[in-house]
Amino acid sequence: MNRRSFLTTTAATATLAATGGFAFAPSIARAQNQAVKVAFVGTLSGPGATLGTHLRDGWLAGVTRLNNQLGGRAVETLVIDDELKPDVAVSKVRAALERDKVDFVVGVVFSNMLQAIVRPVTESNTFLITANAGPSTLAGKGCSPFLFSSAYQNDQPHATMGQAAQDMGYKRVFILVPNYQAGKDAVAGFRSRYKGEVVDEIYVPLSQLDFSTEVTKIAAAKPDAVFTFMPGALGVNLVRQYRQAGLANIPFLSTFTVDESTLPAQGDAALDFYTAATWAPNFDNPQSRRFVQEFEAAYGYVPSNFAAHAYDAAHMLDAAIRRANGDVANKAALRTALEAGDFPSVRGALRLGPNHFPIQDFWLCKVAKRPDGKFQTETVRKVLTADADSYAASCKMG
Repeated sequence: MNRRSFLTTTAATATLAATGGFAFAPSIARAQNQAVKVAFVGTLSGPGATLGTHLRDGWLAGVTRLNNQLGGRAVETLVIDDELKPDVAVSKVRAALERDKVDFVVGVVFSNMLQAIVRPVTESNTFLITANAGPSTLAGKGCSPFLFSSAYQNDQPHATMGQAAQDMGYKRVFILVPNYQAGKDAVAGFRSRYKGEVVDEIYVPLSQLDFSTEVTKIAAAKPDAVFTFMPGALGVNLVRQYRQAGLANIPFLSTFTVDESTLPAQGDAALDFYTAATWAPNFDNPQSRRFVQEFEAAYGYVPSNFAAHAYDAAHMLDAAIRRANGDVANKAALRTALEAGDFPSVRGALRLGPNHFPIQDFWLCKVAKRPDGKFQTETVRKVLTADADSYAASCKMG
């Protein structure tokens, strides 16, 4: 089943937003006012669109696996393109809350988008499940009873790579990240566990695609390794230019730079480059194997962590609504059910911390080429076990 037919067969569940717009799919369940309404928010246009597509498709794959239901109730998904513009995101999310009366908001690729919408959502006593973005500002003092994560706190994958760099004995590292909250969290996370020398620390605009200046600086610095966080199109261009500049002999340590959302465009240029993640497509557990098989059959590409975490978000909500006996208006029961964190994850066993972010294992992964010619990340070794983010202690919620 290809991607188009998959979306068509789930038309009662979700509809794809037109560029800049959004709409609910027709459904019998809606007419009966029995459907759970979910607003999915993602970046579906511009440079970050590939990430938003993985996130959206992961959510839809999860809902499909659950027979187009959450907690035994029919579900409608409102797909919102945030356009990577905070004001646009807020406007569309407010409309979803006030006009469309959605029961939940899920998704969110970029941290600045989550920071923009978190107050309108949580202050309306609506649960927001972030399937990717996890800025430090919302994991500590800014935590909320209505904010949950099916992914991680931003620092954690980067801290994993910092620990990996420390374990591999690299003494001098060059750091390159985009200049926004998640980039700053990346550096904080990496430095929290890497104790060697940082020879340079460069921040670039989130829209930058030409890295010739930075590549030249890396070559001149001659570090033992490079650590970078460059999501989406930024990562595609950086990896190509890094390989073309002949720097592949300098170990490339990254997060969200070489993954299944970028590998189709990066191809051989990314081979043997490292990343840190909570999950990889070669995870050997029943939930993960089923997810990868069904996702690839439906969409024709290899799922990334973005897709996996959104898939898990669907299962998280399904388990919680079921535990609340299908009553999505019972906020106290839903919160207790969500906090239980007892849903089948593609990552295996995990639990939620006091700030509603997962406590889980983190892995060092490496880019590989499969026998069928497709690229994917594969686990090298577990770096952190049952890791909790460092901000949870500052979270005080009633």
